[in-house]
Amino acid sequence: MPIHNPSFTVDDDVEVPDPASGEVWTVGAVILNRHGQAFAQKRSPDRRLFPRTWDIVGGHVEPGETVLEALAREIEEETGWRLTHVRRFLGTTTWTGDDGGGLRHEADYLVEVEGDLDHPTLEWSKHSAYDWFDLDNLVRLKENRRPGEFLIHDLIARAMGDRPDKP
Repeated sequence: MPIHNPSFTVDDDVEVPDPASGEVWTVGAVILNRHGQAFAQKRSPDRRLFPRTWDIVGGHVEPGETVLEALAREIEEETGWRLTHVRRFLGTTTWTGDDGGGLRHEADYLVEVEGDLDHPTLEWSKHSAYDWFDLDNLVRLKENRRPGEFLIHDLIARAMGDRPDKP
C-alpha cells in the first residue's frame, strides 16, 4: 500500500531514481543503531533468491509506488520499525538474481528508523535470524556467498566507513 503522505524526512542531496516503465527495481535500507552497528537479517534456507545469506532490509518497488514509498513499506513490513529519515543515497546496483527473475536495479539508502531496535518484528517465514554488525564481525556478511558476491558486506562497510556523524 503506497504511502501518500510520508511521515519521514529526506536530506536535500539524496538522489531518488525514477524507474522507467518495464524496469524491475528494488530498494535496500542500511539501518544503524545508536552504537553505529548495522542491522542485517538472514534469508531463510527455503528462499528462492539468495537462500541462507545475510541481507539488508528491502524488497521490490510495487506498481504505483515511488522508490522511497517502497523503502518505507519494506522497513515496516520486515522489521516493524518506521522510517523517519533518509540520510544518504548509497548508490544503485544492477544485478541478476539466481531465481530466473532477470535484471534488477537496486537503490540503497542509509536511513534512520524508530521503534524497538532490540526487538524487530521479522517476517520469520522469510528470515531465520537477525544481528547487528560492526567492523569487528562484518566478515560474517560474506557467509554462503561466493567471491565477487559481497554486495551486502561492501555496502554496509561503505555506509559505516563514511558516515557523516562518525566519531
